[in-house]
Amino acid sequence: MEKLAQLQAYLRDQQLDVAYVSDPETIEYLTGFGSDPVERVLALFVFPDQEPFLFAPALEVEDIQSTGWTHPVYGYLDHEDPFAMIAKDVRARITNPIHWGIQKNQLTVERLQALQAEFPEAQFAADLTSVIERMRLIKTPDEIEKLRAAGKEADFAFEVAFNTIAPGKTEADVAAEIEYQLKKRGVMEMSFATLVQAGKHASQPHGDTGMNEIKEHELVLLDLGTVHDGYISDASRTVAVGSLSDQLQEIYAVCLKAQLAAQNAVRPGVTAAELDKVARDIIDEAGYGQYFIHRLGHGMGMSEHEFPSIMEGNGLKLEENMCFSIEPGIYIPGVAGVRIEDCVRVTADGCEPFTHTSKVLQNVLK
Repeated sequence: MEKLAQLQAYLRDQQLDVAYVSDPETIEYLTGFGSDPVERVLALFVFPDQEPFLFAPALEVEDIQSTGWTHPVYGYLDHEDPFAMIAKDVRARITNPIHWGIQKNQLTVERLQALQAEFPEAQFAADLTSVIERMRLIKTPDEIEKLRAAGKEADFAFEVAFNTIAPGKTEADVAAEIEYQLKKRGVMEMSFATLVQAGKHASQPHGDTGMNEIKEHELVLLDLGTVHDGYISDASRTVAVGSLSDQLQEIYAVCLKAQLAAQNAVRPGVTAAELDKVARDIIDEAGYGQYFIHRLGHGMGMSEHEFPSIMEGNGLKLEENMCFSIEPGIYIPGVAGVRIEDCVRVTADGCEPFTHTSKVLQNVLK
């Protein structure tokens, strides 16, 4: 439990009595137990010099014990008051905990008020968000292996997509085939809803897969990823359906140039803002700057959107084993959208992509 030890050291350094970890994803990162408790309370309590414990719905207790978690786990039934029980378990370790660390970006107001009612003298001023982000920023060798495995699954998904896309098929047809073939290989979870957007529909970067029919002479944008042992893949490719107009060929070429240039610029010491600028300058100089309407990338690991943002104004310097996406896009309303994305790991002198599907413009009509 090296990660827990890091958090305990932080609590000692900051003279905090207890940390309340409320985000299920962070709990999985620190304990190895992953669950979506829905409306129920799942919480991890960490102390500087006392044994931590997990507090969970009773129906999760057996699962937690089977994961290798060696510290106490306390369960509660639906009719019981979870925060009254939490207060009892916390006070068994510290009679009057005053200084609390909480995840301010995760803990709901309702649950914070429930804690305050149980510990009226306590102060909940310390925010654990940044320390947990920093812990998750640099990936371990084990995490990197899981990301590589998820990347291979995404490459297979692209292969399925390229063999499925055809005029007359709907976006939903393609997405369904991708997920069906993955499930047949034992890949049971996507990291986010598989996105297939054809033609002008792809000019909406956060649009949805729908019943839009794929037509000849247009581009199809694919954005997909899988979950492998708790870690994700996230990648985008854009392909041609038959011959394309000069305009469509041009925006693809510009986007690809920007993506490759940014990926080649990755190395320790480069800032997130500098990397964003590499890609953005290329798209600006080609006259399409107004159509690149999002950051260059985002951190990834257990989630497809983690700290940090690779964007203008972020002076964070890249470090070895940071992992993030590089995904420039050009979205022209009423015309088309192009996005090309790989997630990468920063190496000592460059980067390693987790997906390897060719980025040369592919025509899926054989």
